[in-house]
Amino acid sequence: MDLPLSLDRTSSTTLQMQLCEQLRGAILDGRLAAGTRLTSTRALAESLTVSRNVVVAAYDELYAEGYIEGQRGSGTFVTRDLPPLPKRTRPEPSGVPRWLRTPAPPDLDVLEDDPNLIVFRIGRPNTALISAETWRRAWNDVANQLPPSYYGAPGGDGRLRQAIADYLGRSRGVACDAADVVVTSGALQAVDLVARATLRAGDPVAIEEPGYPSARRVFTARGAEIVPVPVDEDGLKVDELPEGNDAPLLVYTTPSHQYPLGARLSIRRRLALLSWAERCDALIVEDDYDSEYRYDSPPLPALAGLDQAGRVVYIGTFSKVLSPALRLGYVVAPPPLRERIVRLKRLSDYHTPWPVQRALATFIESGGLERHIRRARRHYAEKRRIVADAFRPVSEFATLRGLEAGIHVFLELHPTLDAQRVIERAHRAGVVVESITEHYLGTLPRNGLLLGYGGLTLDQAERGSAILAKAIREELGSAFANAPPRAYAHRPGVINDAPTV
Repeated sequence: MDLPLSLDRTSSTTLQMQLCEQLRGAILDGRLAAGTRLTSTRALAESLTVSRNVVVAAYDELYAEGYIEGQRGSGTFVTRDLPPLPKRTRPEPSGVPRWLRTPAPPDLDVLEDDPNLIVFRIGRPNTALISAETWRRAWNDVANQLPPSYYGAPGGDGRLRQAIADYLGRSRGVACDAADVVVTSGALQAVDLVARATLRAGDPVAIEEPGYPSARRVFTARGAEIVPVPVDEDGLKVDELPEGNDAPLLVYTTPSHQYPLGARLSIRRRLALLSWAERCDALIVEDDYDSEYRYDSPPLPALAGLDQAGRVVYIGTFSKVLSPALRLGYVVAPPPLRERIVRLKRLSDYHTPWPVQRALATFIESGGLERHIRRARRHYAEKRRIVADAFRPVSEFATLRGLEAGIHVFLELHPTLDAQRVIERAHRAGVVVESITEHYLGTLPRNGLLLGYGGLTLDQAERGSAILAKAIREELGSAFANAPPRAYAHRPGVINDAPTV
C-alpha cells in the first residue's frame, strides 16, 4: 500500500482519528479495493513518524467498523466482502474553458474487432508469419543487457539506424548511412515531425485524392491548407500540381502502393514529380509503405533513390511488414531538415524506447527481416489470389484494383450499386468492410470498398470474400428489381436487361 497520507499535528483532531478517517476515505472512494493488503503497523508508523500505538488504534477502529480484517501470518487486508463502492471520478470543468475553444481534431472510424466477425482491416499484417525462434533470439539479446542509465540519442539507436540504412540501400536503392536516419514511433510521427519542421499556418500541402486520412489530419492540425490532387491508374497526376506562386510547399505521396486505390506511381511520373519539386522549390514527402510486397511487376525505384537535388523526405514503417504494435518507423531527410527533425523528436518523446530498437536491430542484422519478407510475400500472394478468384464472377460490377502490391485492394463497385447497402448486407452475414468515402476530401467520383486482407487467415480470406461477393450479387438483384426499365441496357455482362452475375 502506498497512499498519500498526511497527518496534521496542529489539528484538534487526534492523529489516530486523522489516520482512521483517511484510510476509511480511501476504502470508500475505491483507492483501496477489497482484498488490498495494508502496510504493517510498524512500517506505517515509521513512514508517518508517529508512535506505533497510533497506527494500531486506527487499525482497531477500522476492524470494529468492518472495513479491514486480519489473516493470521499474512497481514491486514481491506475486507473482501465489502459491497461494491463507487470509485472516485475526475472532476470536469463547467462550461467550455478558454483552453478548449480550439476545435478538437476529427477522429477516424474504427472497424469492429469482434472475433466472431471477419474484418477486412487495412494495414493489419499477419504476425503469425514471423519466425518465433528468430524473434525470441532478438529479444534474448536485449534481455541479456541491462538498460542504459542515460537517455538515448533522439535520432535513434545507432545499431538500428545503421541496420535500416543498409536495408534501404539493398532493397530500395536509397543512398544513406546511419546519420541520415531518424527512428520514430511509427510513420505518422514521422509525418508530424516533418510538418512541424517545415510548415507555417496557411502553407499549402498537396495530398493525393483520395488519400491517407490520418496524414491529412496531421497536416491540417499543423495549420496547412490542403490541396487535393487526383489519382489515376498511374498514381498521382503530377501535371495537375499547381505551379509558380500557387505551388504547394509539400507534396505527400504514397508511390509504391497508393493509399487507398493501390496504384503505383509510374517511372515517368516519378521523374516528373522530382522535376516539379526542383522547379517549384518544394519538398516531396514519400511514404513508402507496402513497398516490400510486390507480386506481378518488378520494383520501381524509390523517389528518394532517384532524387539528385535533396528534395525528398523518405518515410518508412515496420507496422505493415512486422506489426503496428511495435510503433517503429523512420525518416530519411536532407541534412538541414534532419537536424530540425531530431530537435523536434527530442521535444516530442526524447527517443523511441531502447529495448524495441535494440531487438529490431538484432532482428534485421541476423537476416530475419528479409527472410520474413520473402515468406510473407508468398503468403500474401496466395491470399491475394484467393480474393481475386472470389470476385471474378461479379467482375462486371465489382473490379479489384491495386492487386500488384501491398496487403489491401480497392473493390470498385458499379455506380448502380449502393456501397453502404453492400456493407450492411455483408455485416449481417459476419463480414466487416469499409467504404472509400472517408479517404476523399471532396466529392466522391469512385464508388467502392477497401479490403485489407493482410491480417486474415487463408480460410477467413476465402470465406469473407465469398460472403462479400454474395452480398454484391444480392444487391445487384435488388438494384435491378428497383431500377427503371432497361437501366442496364448496352452494358457489358447484360442479357435481356438483367445483370449476369
